Amino acid sequence: MTMLKRCFHILLHLVVLAAVLPAFAQDEVAFFRAVSVDDERGVKRWLDAGGDPNKANPQGQPALALALRDEAFKVAAVLLAQPALKIDSPNAAGETALMLAALRGQGEWVQRLVAKGAAINREGWTPLHYAASGGATDVVRWLVEQGAAIDARSPNRSTPLMMAARYGASESVDWLVARGADTRLRNDRDMNAADFARSAGRDSMAQQLAALAAAAPAQR
Repeated sequence: MTMLKRCFHILLHLVVLAAVLPAFAQDEVAFFRAVSVDDERGVKRWLDAGGDPNKANPQGQPALALALRDEAFKVAAVLLAQPALKIDSPNAAGETALMLAALRGQGEWVQRLVAKGAAINREGWTPLHYAASGGATDVVRWLVEQGAAIDARSPNRSTPLMMAARYGASESVDWLVARGADTRLRNDRDMNAADFARSAGRDSMAQQLAALAAAAPAQR
C-alpha cells in the first residue's frame, strides 16, 4: 500500500469515528435518561442494539444501581434479566446495587438481587451495614437470616449495630442485640455502639447499650 493510500485510509477511519462517536454518546445519554424515568422501552432499545447493561454514567453509577436509586423498578427488572449483568458492579463509592436497595428498605428488591447472586457478605462495608443505617428492620432481619455476618467490620471497623445506633431504627438495634450483636466492639475511633447512639442524641439507647456492654463477659 502506497503512502498516499495509507493516509487516505487513516483519514477515512477518522471521518467514520467522528460520525459514530457523537451518535454513540447521544445513545448513552438517552439510555441513562431512560433509566432515570423508568422507560423500559428505551432501555430495551439500548440493550437490543448491543448496549452494555453494566454501563456506568459519568458519575460512576452503574445502570442497575441508578435504577434502584431512582425507584425505576421496571427498568431494574429489565436489567436484572440480562445474562451479561454483573450484579455486584460497584459505583464510584464502592456501593453495590444490593447495598443501595438495603439502605432504602427495598425489601422485595433485596430478595430479588440475592436470588440472582448478589453477595450478602463482602469485604468492607456490607449490605447489612447499609440496611442497619436505614429504617427497614425487616431488611436487617432478612439479611441476617440469610447469613449476613452480624458483626461485619467496615474499613474503619464499624459494625452494623453501630450504624443502627447512629442512623437506623431503634427496632433494628433491639433486634441485632437480641440476635447476639456484640455491644462491646469498638471501631478505629474507639467508639462502640453506645457511643454511636450518644453522638446522635439517642441518650436512652446509649445508656441501654452501655449497660449491656458493661454486663457482657470480658472479651478474650
